[in-house]
Amino acid sequence: MNSLAPCISVLGTGSDAGKSIVVTALCRIFRNQGLDVAPFKVQNMSNNSYVSPEGGEIGRAQAVQGEAACVELHTDMNPVLLKPSRDTEAQVVLHGKPLGRSTAQEYFSNTKDLGLEAEKSLHRLREQHELIVMEGAGSCAELNLRKQDFVNFHMAHVSDASVK
Repeated sequence: MNSLAPCISVLGTGSDAGKSIVVTALCRIFRNQGLDVAPFKVQNMSNNSYVSPEGGEIGRAQAVQGEAACVELHTDMNPVLLKPSRDTEAQVVLHGKPLGRSTAQEYFSNTKDLGLEAEKSLHRLREQHELIVMEGAGSCAELNLRKQDFVNFHMAHVSDASVK
């Protein structure tokens, strides 16, 4: 494939808004239409993970989305996984491997490197597939997180995605 696959971004007004289900449905619909489609969620917060064939952890929702798309699962589909351990602390998993523990304040103090790694994951997926269905995280309208947000509008902008 010579050009990068287009992207569609599904964003929501909060957690549990149904983004994962919509992305799963879109992956199956596009796959049934004959497209080579893959899911992508930059950052997921969940203790429910799935081990991909290469041995790395991804969010279970991305595993289900990958199955709906009929593609082999890969950590590029969910490059950043946050596994909560306390109210304000989580284990940070990058490309399927534990990076360490971080408080929310530490995590949001510098998300630039994670964002760059996520962009690389998305680029690889776009090289390998015909369409990427991206899922946002939490609310795309949290103004207090706008500067550090590499997940929602930032990734949609980077990929020139259509936002739904």
